[in-house]
Amino acid sequence: MVEKIAYKLTRRPRLVALIALLMLIPAALGYVGTRINYDILSYLPQDLPSSQGEKMLEDPFQMAATSMLIVEGMPAGYTNRLIQDIKDIPHVSNAIWVSNLVGIQVPVEMIPASFRDMFFSGQATMMLIQYDHPGASDETMEAIEQVRRVCNEHCFLAGFSVVVKDTRDVMDGELPIFVGLAVLLALAAMSVTLESTVLPFVYLASIGMAVVYNFGSNIFLGEISYITKAIAAVLQLGVTMDYSIFLYHRYEEERALHDDKRDAMTQAIIAAFRSLSGSSLTTIAGFLALCFMRLTLGRDIGIVMAKGVVLGVATVILVLPSLVLIFDKQIDRHRHKTLIPSFDRVNGFIIKHRVPMAAVTLLLFLPAVYAQRHAEIYYKLDESLPRDLPSIVSNEKLKNDFDMATSHFVVLRDDISASDMKELERRMEDIPGITSVLSYHSMLGEGIPDFFVPSGVKDMLRQDGWQLMMINSSYEPATEQVAKQLDQMGAVLHDYDPAAMMTGEGAMYRDLIDTSSVDFQITNYISIAAIFLIIAFVFRSVTVPLVLVATIELAIFINQGCCYFLGTEIPFIAPTIISCVQLGATVDYAILMTSRFQEELRAGKGREEAIRIAAASSDASIVTSALVLFCATLGVSFVSSIDLIGSICVMLSRGALISALVSIFLMPAVLYVCEPVFNRTSLNWRVTPPPRVRGPRKKQVKKPLPPVAKAS
Repeated sequence: MVEKIAYKLTRRPRLVALIALLMLIPAALGYVGTRINYDILSYLPQDLPSSQGEKMLEDPFQMAATSMLIVEGMPAGYTNRLIQDIKDIPHVSNAIWVSNLVGIQVPVEMIPASFRDMFFSGQATMMLIQYDHPGASDETMEAIEQVRRVCNEHCFLAGFSVVVKDTRDVMDGELPIFVGLAVLLALAAMSVTLESTVLPFVYLASIGMAVVYNFGSNIFLGEISYITKAIAAVLQLGVTMDYSIFLYHRYEEERALHDDKRDAMTQAIIAAFRSLSGSSLTTIAGFLALCFMRLTLGRDIGIVMAKGVVLGVATVILVLPSLVLIFDKQIDRHRHKTLIPSFDRVNGFIIKHRVPMAAVTLLLFLPAVYAQRHAEIYYKLDESLPRDLPSIVSNEKLKNDFDMATSHFVVLRDDISASDMKELERRMEDIPGITSVLSYHSMLGEGIPDFFVPSGVKDMLRQDGWQLMMINSSYEPATEQVAKQLDQMGAVLHDYDPAAMMTGEGAMYRDLIDTSSVDFQITNYISIAAIFLIIAFVFRSVTVPLVLVATIELAIFINQGCCYFLGTEIPFIAPTIISCVQLGATVDYAILMTSRFQEELRAGKGREEAIRIAAASSDASIVTSALVLFCATLGVSFVSSIDLIGSICVMLSRGALISALVSIFLMPAVLYVCEPVFNRTSLNWRVTPPPRVRGPRKKQVKKPLPPVAKAS
């Protein structure tokens, strides 16, 4: 079957290339139709109390998102007119200021202290703006844009949804630069390591098609995260480059054996299909391990990247051969020597000092593991954003002027008695770090009839048997202080309503920390186990996968440990992504060298000669692959002003380099020293298994047809 397809592909290269180009049209439409989600907190498990509380803010309270608008140094008349203009903006469900509560004519000094402290600070005043769609929805983003338009330079819009809006604007502006720089740097790397000036462009054309196909097919997911959007293209470029190189090198070998280059390409396709369908499994397994995260951001990245690898392999098998055949003359005409240095002396030194090098490998685990476990991690997403963004400036002003670093939202029954509510509010205010408590009861006060409360305020705080409390804190979200504060609030709250739920940025960040810490362990173990089993099946061995996975894990520990030695904080999602991606993508370096080592041993060569040949034949491929992945991801970190994206890409690029260095400088010694163990614990390690001999087929005896059938 594969032979027939390969033969037909090589006979109509221009037709295949045309079909591949036409397929870019629906893929581009799918890319445009795929929504991008910029709210990482929306990926939290939906069974968590904070997520359930968020759902209740959407329905019945119609308070899916809230932002705070600070108006500085403006008269009350301007602020009153502004709030009316904001209420008229589509998807703004409500806007609350003192004019809604006590009237604009009441002097500030006569406003109750709880309201005055919450809504006024020096020459500045604050209003609450609520939206009827989730915080990261397109409708809320458009509403925030319109709110900013009706405000003047003395207004500062703060809140988590506003941070999401600015994140989206930054990403939309920087993404074309990401991709362009990744392509340029990958071209530079390939120009140095490949033997033709034209060949890098052919590779990029093929991989570019695979990237577009991958992004276009994301429409079936409905949406992807902005992190996936930022790193998927450059990751796919770096990870699948190996497959293109393998196909072309096999084509070069076959050309010496065939008069017709089309026949040579046919054999190259067959060999590539058999090899890549197996070797790509480790990379796919590394990505799919992310799907086991409870934080569904992992599933988002895992599915997109695993799909990207599958489409990358498919494009290499189906499209790249046609492009090579079409541009074969140009590729040959523009050949040059590669600038990859010879590693013969290095390999000789490593093999000569194999025991000390193997000992160094073991000793490196001690500092690497220690540093990896002590690297600082941050969870607060706005820490990764430029400090001069309008939302960041506004959040800082909200914190400094109004002592509001975090806002907690509490949903509880509305049949709690007035005396209990008064006691609950007092106990909440006594918790360290709480600056103000806003509830229906605190606004109503004692002795004020219910009908005096404006309907807009009533609808905001009471709906369908539930009431809402807004509790402001001076503590930053994603800190130990806020986590302790939430525990204290929960203990108080459940004395009055065991079914009450706390949500908001602080509660969701705490759940994010708890969820991701467990996710890191689970996905790491799953990726190691899956890749271990794949390598064990390929080599029919228990010890070979143990050594290969351990060696690449050392590279991962060193990569993450660099953050500890450099004193840099990394975003919470980075360790999980790096551990799965680096293991899945770069374990191929070790597999490549080990496969050649085994091949030479089976050919009758001694251990030393076999490892010399294996190292010499693998070094160039490892350098090329690692350099392309290094350049493609490093380029993103140069231009990204979002540290979350930049940190992940720096670690990916550094991880590719470290894995290559470990494979080139440590792996030969480790393989040489461990080879006797491989021989005793592997099936047919040094001996090629004999071909399966099929037994003689049972002779089929034809039954005579019935007489009627014969007559007919």
